[in-house]
Amino acid sequence: MITKLRFWKFLLLMLGLAFYAGTNAMAQEEVTETVAEVVAEIPADKLDEGLAYESYDAFMATPAADFFTISNLWLLIAAGLVFIMHLGFSTVETGLTQSKNTVNILFKNVFIVCMGVIVYALWGFNSMYPGDFNGFFAMGSPIANGFDSAGTVGNMTDSYAAYTYWTDFIFQAMFAATAATIVSGAVAERIKLAGFMVYATILVCFVYPITGSWEWGGGWLDAHGFADFAGSSLVHAFGGYSALAAVILLGARKGKYVDGKIKPILGHSMPLATIGVFMLFFGWFGFNGGSVLSADPQGVSFVFVTTTLAGCAGGLGGMFTSWILLKKPDLSMGLNGILAGLVGITAGADVVSPWGSVVVGILAGIIVVIAVLFFDKIKIDDPVGAISVHGICGNWGTLCVALFGGAAAADAGVTLTWQFIGTAAVSIFAFICSFIIFGIVKAVMGVRVSEEEEFGGLDVGEHGQEAYPDFAVASKG
Repeated sequence: MITKLRFWKFLLLMLGLAFYAGTNAMAQEEVTETVAEVVAEIPADKLDEGLAYESYDAFMATPAADFFTISNLWLLIAAGLVFIMHLGFSTVETGLTQSKNTVNILFKNVFIVCMGVIVYALWGFNSMYPGDFNGFFAMGSPIANGFDSAGTVGNMTDSYAAYTYWTDFIFQAMFAATAATIVSGAVAERIKLAGFMVYATILVCFVYPITGSWEWGGGWLDAHGFADFAGSSLVHAFGGYSALAAVILLGARKGKYVDGKIKPILGHSMPLATIGVFMLFFGWFGFNGGSVLSADPQGVSFVFVTTTLAGCAGGLGGMFTSWILLKKPDLSMGLNGILAGLVGITAGADVVSPWGSVVVGILAGIIVVIAVLFFDKIKIDDPVGAISVHGICGNWGTLCVALFGGAAAADAGVTLTWQFIGTAAVSIFAFICSFIIFGIVKAVMGVRVSEEEEFGGLDVGEHGQEAYPDFAVASKG
């Protein structure tokens, strides 16, 4: 058995070594600006309103087309990896909840992906990336529908440097539904399906693109040097604090908090939960690696390394922290530690050094265990720990860009003050909007299933369908 003294000695030793290495011996070299170099090769007389050549075919006949082709292919592969993350979310949420709610959880995840892509095409993409706007809010519009007279698709950016308009859309669309997926896990096992579907659609279609535009769309946070490479705040904290508002209004599962005591409601399949976390880890290579927005060899490989180190360090942080606080090594805490480390490094995967990412990850793993226990103590019922993993660790990761980003972050104008303002603004805005939307849906449609449905399971109550009918029959026999 690990004693408290040995654990903290081990932890302090690891943190000391990681901090020393991260701030001294392993400082990151600046990533080569390949895209900028390619664009610089384009003749000045060809640069006209963002279109470098008269046609797509003319551009593809130039030397710059090789880098463009490879980069475009990588971003499409990365989009596929991010899409696979929705399978990971489905299995994590399913594994950590009761078997009687499996169909309901899977249905919500299938709906979220389908709905998210469609509404992002209809409104979100051109709201999140509007070009010139007031920095706070932009009206959306449907994605481009075809090609212009020059054979190029409208709204092409970067003069064909790294990817097409279509690739840009599909990569960003894979991110859009993630916010609602985060909420899905937090409100599992007691929410009405129809109410959740309406709430999730409004959240993804209208609210998520607003905060995204603040930084990625060139808005007010971007103007002040706020940096969120792949979305610790813009995706994860947004989803986490949206979930917090929904959980507060929804209330805890029946039997979770009785007579001032916390009664664990165990998930039905730790193998499914573990498979889901590894699937999410796999997809994160596209989530972070694709956010380089090109196939720059040094940039992509560096991000792969920092992402991996932070995820693994987060797993260790979650494992050992839960061991010392709960007296037993808890697998679910170790799994959430991995996710916490990945969320934590997402904002600074391009600038935090390899050993600095270990510090970010292991501290995220520690933070997530403490946060899960804290929310349970104040009776915020989150079956999968989504608020802690995505919300709290999303905040932590955003601050880490300034804390561990070194010279690269400083040269980009990143400050701790604006990292704090940025992550706080996104989190508060998400919480308030979610509270209002969920509150309206609650008043109009209702959001809570009956006690009878909750006891019998949402699979039968909401869907009239069981996930494991053969096993149910066998157990009754």
